[in-house]
Amino acid sequence: MPLLPPVDISTIQTRLFIGGKWVDGLAGGEIDVFNPYTGKKLVAIAEAREEDVDRAVAAAQAAAPGWARLAAHERGRLLLKLADAIEADADYLVRLEATNTGHPVRDCMNLDVPRTVLCFRYFGGMADKLEGSVIPVDAGFLNYLEREPIGVVGHIVPWNFPLMFVSWKLGPALAAGNTVVMKPSEITPLSTLRIAELMQQVGFPDGVFNVVTGYGNTAGQRIAEHPDIGKVSFTGSTNTGRGIVRASAGNLKKLQLELGGKGANIIFEDALLPAAVGGSAFGIFHNQGQACIAASRLILHEKIADAFLDKFVALARSIKLGDPLDTETEMGPLTSKLHHERVLSYVEIAKEEGGEILCGGRVPDAAALQAGYFVEPTIVRADPNHRVQQEEVFGPFVAVSTFKDDEEALAIANGTIYGLGAGLWTQNLTRAHRFAKAIHAGMVWVNCYKRVHPASPFGGVGQSGYGREMGFEAMRENTQPKSVWINVDAQIPPFYKR
Repeated sequence: MPLLPPVDISTIQTRLFIGGKWVDGLAGGEIDVFNPYTGKKLVAIAEAREEDVDRAVAAAQAAAPGWARLAAHERGRLLLKLADAIEADADYLVRLEATNTGHPVRDCMNLDVPRTVLCFRYFGGMADKLEGSVIPVDAGFLNYLEREPIGVVGHIVPWNFPLMFVSWKLGPALAAGNTVVMKPSEITPLSTLRIAELMQQVGFPDGVFNVVTGYGNTAGQRIAEHPDIGKVSFTGSTNTGRGIVRASAGNLKKLQLELGGKGANIIFEDALLPAAVGGSAFGIFHNQGQACIAASRLILHEKIADAFLDKFVALARSIKLGDPLDTETEMGPLTSKLHHERVLSYVEIAKEEGGEILCGGRVPDAAALQAGYFVEPTIVRADPNHRVQQEEVFGPFVAVSTFKDDEEALAIANGTIYGLGAGLWTQNLTRAHRFAKAIHAGMVWVNCYKRVHPASPFGGVGQSGYGREMGFEAMRENTQPKSVWINVDAQIPPFYKR
């Protein structure tokens, strides 16, 4: 069996990283971290509470002036060194991420780690590329715009792609000259702690990056409300996002929120079915469907619905579930026991609402998988107004509906509170552009799904949040504009002349 060797967890840091030092939480608490494949405890990490966040913010504040003054190309050089260090550490990081999250190693090797390296390299190169502008104003005056760092930025990172999201948030924040206090998910903190180790090794100044591993209702809440944090970047549920908005009101801090999604994936009658079937399967079953942009609503033209579903159901049933460290595994376990129970509850909800389970909806029978948090790839036929079509399940669970014409397809696609990602499959160029414009979403994929790149802005509209990760938009999110007026002709306003 092509199993990779288990990762040596004993080498990972388990304490808080504050001001360049590894320290215990002041209250001495710990949080157990589990392997979702075996259900067994991996390690106990230090628990950060409010007073620990305060320590981290103080360290970030102390480091902020020096980091902001550092030449932009020097900040970029350190980010590029970090990218090289991650690439050199890829074997360890792949096995660590697979062990802590349940991601199959094939995904960690081909997507998670390479995307992380690419993101840090992109923003390493971006650090000295963000330009100001000169604005044409009144005669006799020079008006220019420069962009300044915000100062201390708080990052609250989700559990579904912990390694990759560290780079998405940290790369632009550091490139722009900010210092960071980051709270990874208490469920999947290990790769974030490893990144902190690597940053220390390549020479980032003490206090520029601080990691506080704790719970959302203590450490996360303190980050959201802290008066000395100028911005919070959060990825997670819409309900939690609303709480962060309320908590941020004390100092009116800047927010960037990437929240829930319920991705519409429309298959038109002229779609190339093999590509649409494969792309749709990746859109919903990659990472066990634990993605905010997952293609969780499959909207099929009635003429091709049966032909598509025949192939799609067959593909879903063929997906190989297994040990995340097995290079042949295509889908691993869900990342936590609590989430496993939540996803399975939606199968019962679908049945209660009169939905038809086309495949899956169960824990696998295989004895080797019984200890892990597995759910079979699940396809449910349901009305567009059913809960499984409206609420984010966040698992390998796709809800299917059909449409007669373009107008109905668009109405179904836009029929949720969310607006993160959407996809459509068609060979009609006019229709593709028309739908790309009309769909209520921050991102639209045509004849593909779930494509991301550090240069392309990522984020949503509606109750999927606001602000953007990645690209020049992320650099703007991590800076604030300053308008400077120079009276080049030494003009004195006429009504003050004597």
